[in-house]
Amino acid sequence: MGSIRIGAVAAAFGRDVEAALARVATLIEHARRSGVDLLVLPDAALGGYIPEFADPDPAELPPALDRDGPELRKVAEMAGEMVVCIGFREAAETGPYNTAACVCGDGLLGLHRKVHQPAGEDRVYAAGGVFGAFDTPVGRLGMLVDYDKTFPESARTLALDGAEVVACLSAWPTSITNRAPRMAQDRQSRLFDLYDRSRAAENQVVLVSSNQTGTIGRMRFLGQAKVVGPDGEILARTWAKAGIAVAEVDVEKPLGAVRKVLSHLTERRPETYR
Repeated sequence: MGSIRIGAVAAAFGRDVEAALARVATLIEHARRSGVDLLVLPDAALGGYIPEFADPDPAELPPALDRDGPELRKVAEMAGEMVVCIGFREAAETGPYNTAACVCGDGLLGLHRKVHQPAGEDRVYAAGGVFGAFDTPVGRLGMLVDYDKTFPESARTLALDGAEVVACLSAWPTSITNRAPRMAQDRQSRLFDLYDRSRAAENQVVLVSSNQTGTIGRMRFLGQAKVVGPDGEILARTWAKAGIAVAEVDVEKPLGAVRKVLSHLTERRPETYR
């Protein structure tokens, strides 16, 4: 695969899908000028996230979009040679789902429906039921949505399926129940970074973490987009502000280096786990 440039986006997205597509176009153009090969946009970029968990108003929910609809086709057209991951509320007979799609100019490369749901989200979304990696022009990729990365088994399943890069698309807010005066002191801010670095290091993969910024309803989003190397070190980050964290990574080289002495995937002892 060789060296690739990876971009992780922190940006605000609301209900207006046309405005979201315009913002996506701007972000893709900025990324293209930076030579980005893989761009990871936030969860719920097309239509925004739900305003609250406790009692979501059906009239205020994001629009449900078809995976084969014009919105994703437009993103694929804008992507061209670039590989782009983006989140949306997916319309489906068994749904709707909180979904991440991976596209390029050739069309849809992969899809992941969020599996793990925080309390209240099941009132709005159905839960996905599978984690799987897939091949892309920039290597074998797996995706997680938001709360999925809290659970070590999620990223581990993708790594065991051959994922070299894991894209984590989030709409991750500050703590709703215990707000801190500064974002750096926020419990959810610390957990967000901890999960990103842990999932990368324990699976020895490159992890790309995007997130929303701004607010919607009671939610205030963290930002903190980043690219994390397979040793758990942060290679680039946006902190709390909107922007694109860009890092150039020769994926095969660092993966081979960290796995040469200690190979977490091959040294597992699954027969002892409960």
